[in-house]
Amino acid sequence: MISYPTLPSSVSRRSNGLPVNSVSIALALGCILAGGGLQALTFNLAFSIIGVVLGVLVLLSLKMCNSWQRALVLRAGKIQGLRGPGLFLIIPFVDQVTEVVDQRIRTVPVHTRQTLTRDTTPVDVDAVVFWMVHDPLRAITELDDYEGSVSMVALTTLREVVSSSDLAVLLEDRRRIDDQLRDLIEVKTREWGVTVQAVEIRDVQLPDNLQDAMSRQAQAERERAARVTLASAERAVAVELAAAAKTYEASPIALQILQINRVFEMNKNRGTTILMPTTMADAMGSATAFAAAVQAATQTDSEAPSAGITSGRGF
Repeated sequence: MISYPTLPSSVSRRSNGLPVNSVSIALALGCILAGGGLQALTFNLAFSIIGVVLGVLVLLSLKMCNSWQRALVLRAGKIQGLRGPGLFLIIPFVDQVTEVVDQRIRTVPVHTRQTLTRDTTPVDVDAVVFWMVHDPLRAITELDDYEGSVSMVALTTLREVVSSSDLAVLLEDRRRIDDQLRDLIEVKTREWGVTVQAVEIRDVQLPDNLQDAMSRQAQAERERAARVTLASAERAVAVELAAAAKTYEASPIALQILQINRVFEMNKNRGTTILMPTTMADAMGSATAFAAAVQAATQTDSEAPSAGITSGRGF
């Protein structure tokens, strides 16, 4: 059975009137006390009655809005305009403050459940819409519930964008999806006096089996990359070994001397026993003898001129 998403819940910042403010209360008490004081001085009850009446009128006529609020005033059912921020007066029993609009930036969470992407993958998407009322008069007069309307538009637009996008785009290019959502919602809500500041996708949840498949795919990709790197390294080593083999092929004595160096490096620690084939030992022995002969010949050549000079002096 298909489960349809529910309407996003948002904290309402609308009110059907303004509460009694501290300024009107202070003025009303001042009128009542003044009437009582005049009655005490003149012993005339009319002053107290006048003070009470003035106090009630002050409470009913003096209203106050905060800096981020705007109040809609109706006079006998007709729109008189917006009032606020600050103090303003209305005519008691004739004027009426029907609604007060909060113009601060608000957030609406949007949730879609089991929405199919363009490549038929069910996903759960959570997003947040940041919006504000830039024209309170239009928002109040043209919509019965502009907060609920913004939530519904955000929900339907999110489902449309998810249905027309591939899963890879949702996971890798969220910034573009956020901008697309903001532009689409902005087109629908601007006529209502509502501005959408931003839309951000918080999370994209995938089914468990799809997460496992993607995890296995990522692991296979990493193993493939590791094997390619290893094969590349082995190929480079093979090229270097081939070049070294050509060098040793041209000079067998160099190869034998390299073997002697390797044996010497292996026998750095005293007491190490090294076993090697007889042919290899004979080759190394001949190489040692050749090296010694070369060294002796070099020494003989260096001593020969000095000897010749000595014998010449003898004659």
